[in-house]
Amino acid sequence: MSVDTRHDVSEERRTAAARETPRPPPAMPPVPAPRGAEATARPAAPPAAPGTAPLGTRDFHLWYGTHPALRGITLELPANAVTAIIGPSGCGKSTLLRTFNRMNDMIPGVRTTGEVRVAGANVLEPGTDVVALRRRVGMVFQRPNPFPRSIFENVVFGLRMLGVHDRGELEARAERSLTSAALWDEVKDRLGRSALALSGGQQQRLCIARCLAVDPQVMLMDEPASALDPSATARIEELMLELKSRYTIVIVTHNMQQAARVSDRTAFLLNGELVEVDETRALFTSPRQKLTEDYITGRFG
Repeated sequence: MSVDTRHDVSEERRTAAARETPRPPPAMPPVPAPRGAEATARPAAPPAAPGTAPLGTRDFHLWYGTHPALRGITLELPANAVTAIIGPSGCGKSTLLRTFNRMNDMIPGVRTTGEVRVAGANVLEPGTDVVALRRRVGMVFQRPNPFPRSIFENVVFGLRMLGVHDRGELEARAERSLTSAALWDEVKDRLGRSALALSGGQQQRLCIARCLAVDPQVMLMDEPASALDPSATARIEELMLELKSRYTIVIVTHNMQQAARVSDRTAFLLNGELVEVDETRALFTSPRQKLTEDYITGRFG
């Protein structure tokens, strides 16, 4: 008696072929999930309310020699808020940040066109007092940079440069600044000791205190926690949230989770161009631009 095995053989071949056919890789889960087509239809983000934008640029371009680093940036940053600037390495984030207190002037071959406004004044005008500008627009760098002096002398350094020499006033301003930077209780009994003996997180808060001592209106922070451990990073983030009621804060960060935690508005830069700016929650949940969606979901960068 013969048995027809053609069906069984055919079934085995299909099963084997299915095992050998590679499956497509799973799609990367969005972080956080964009809304795709709905995001495109969402209206443009409203500009900052009149009178609440102490910082802004209008059709701003910057070149390093012949290389265009920023192209046509028009942006308003609201007062008493934290604005995060995000984007891949080399996109112009730090260059834009340094524009507001003209730190880029120190780089040979830099040239600019357009406007950069601080409190309504175009700070690119030839008659701008750059020293006064940098007092009003302070900066905290990526790595803590305390001077090889005492903790006290670090805090009052800028005040001495401004001509403040009264010991009582210096002490009062130092205490106030260290308190605002959440460092006073940790160092009040060792103000005469070297600042270099502090931990990395303490050194960064000391640099923030040094910035606060000269009463700025704006604080620029260039990846202020990138060199710190998670505990110190959390303290810096808490400090930003505490300070924004008194200062306008702009932060550059590669950490999108950090931007989501601390910022009120977020601007996304790519290849020197401003792709999108919006309220942080809106930008991370329903970006209007496909490039923004691709970046925050990890498809590039």
